[in-house]
Amino acid sequence: MSKFQLKNFFKAAYDLMLVFLQFFIISLHFFQWQSLTQKQIIQASPFSYFLGILIIIIAFIIMLVSIKDLGRNLSPFPRPTKNSNLVITGIYRFTRHPMYYSLIFISIGVFIIKLSIYNLFLTISLALIIKLKIVLEEKYLMNKFKNYLLYKNEVKV
Repeated sequence: MSKFQLKNFFKAAYDLMLVFLQFFIISLHFFQWQSLTQKQIIQASPFSYFLGILIIIIAFIIMLVSIKDLGRNLSPFPRPTKNSNLVITGIYRFTRHPMYYSLIFISIGVFIIKLSIYNLFLTISLALIIKLKIVLEEKYLMNKFKNYLLYKNEVKV
């Protein structure tokens, strides 16, 4: 295996690892592990439940809109697909990564509903993984699309 092939292998493995960790952390939101104490930070209230549900609903709607706007460019991987286009219309006029931010806000909503240390840990972990994924994805997008830097400077978030 040449150096070039080895480098590409590790890049692909890193991409795959980020996607796997993202989906794994998201799935952990739906499991209650008996061995882990679900110690609450503070007592959940009807207000925190309502607020959490509201955040989840809004984030889910934003996610659906971003999926619609991405269309055939949608991929769970940070590397753009071969025949992809740079999407700068729709919700992407206002934010560069609405789907990723939606996932983080859904996680925040679950945390607010449960107010547990476990869910706080999951939310922070997911945010870190998504941050790494965004940094990597933006490198790929700058290499593939010459106008990405202009878009990045115009759309800050």
